[in-house]
Amino acid sequence: MSGHTWRRALVTGGAGFVGSHLCARLLDAGTGVVCVDNLATGSHGNVAELESRRGFRFVRADATDPEAMRGLPGGFDLVLHFACPASPADYLRLPLATLDVGSTGTRNALERARVDGARFVLASTSEVYGDPLEHPQHEGYWGNVNPIGPRSVYDESKRFAEALVTAHRTVHGTDTAIVRIFNTYGPRMRTGDGRAVPTFVAQALDGLPLTVAGDGSQTRSLCYVDDTVDGVLALAASEEAGPVNIGGSDEITVLELAHRIVELTGSTSRIRFVDRPVDDPGRRRPDTRLARERLGWQPRVNWTEGLERTIGWFARAAAA
Repeated sequence: MSGHTWRRALVTGGAGFVGSHLCARLLDAGTGVVCVDNLATGSHGNVAELESRRGFRFVRADATDPEAMRGLPGGFDLVLHFACPASPADYLRLPLATLDVGSTGTRNALERARVDGARFVLASTSEVYGDPLEHPQHEGYWGNVNPIGPRSVYDESKRFAEALVTAHRTVHGTDTAIVRIFNTYGPRMRTGDGRAVPTFVAQALDGLPLTVAGDGSQTRSLCYVDDTVDGVLALAASEEAGPVNIGGSDEITVLELAHRIVELTGSTSRIRFVDRPVDDPGRRRPDTRLARERLGWQPRVNWTEGLERTIGWFARAAAA
């Protein structure tokens, strides 16, 4: 984490996977944290242990509710807007809520930052690049997104949110930044959220076939959650407006990922191929030169270490 310390931070979606790790890291650095989450996809269990710590407050509220956002205790100098269903299973189940939090929720969080004079960071996503025609994807690439496809509610929600953040910065002078987060993995992911790592780990630990979409030749560049949090906070501590890509540098096929998880778990699971989702990206790897040059950031946790930590967490959770 950057050496910068904030006095008080607001984290929307703070009971979610990445959001809860951000809350913990900020508390460790001495920052007071207000975590806002409606628990539509987040879990109070992700932050339950933080409630006994000085400076932490959990508020069950929806970022799309302007009264709730205005009613929060003031004095924030950092606002991290991470509220949004982020996995295919969630945003396909909650399409209108996903669009609402990208539009109204983003505007409410921006207003909170403007009123308090806070630094604002939007959690955007590699999904703004869609099924990319350029590889690797750099921040200047405009993407290849199907605006009416099944994934569009998430893709377009984030693309609109980026436009809204840019307009707010232009019109009101709000101190904003946009981080485009690529596929992140680690402890506190949910087994049923449809993403590859938690799905494969849960299946391997249970001895079930690993369900690989298509022929598994599509690629991903995963980043361990601690590294993602480092990147987000480095951007927050900088003067960069972004967007800035934060993601892993090692590209791997989904089939290779499945085999690696079987090996690390010692499972006897086999591979079962299933239909590939519509608009599923064929290749995904970030160009992270901007993050390296401007933020001094690069991933530090290698594949084996990150997957072993993640598998260990899932095994302990299953045994609890």
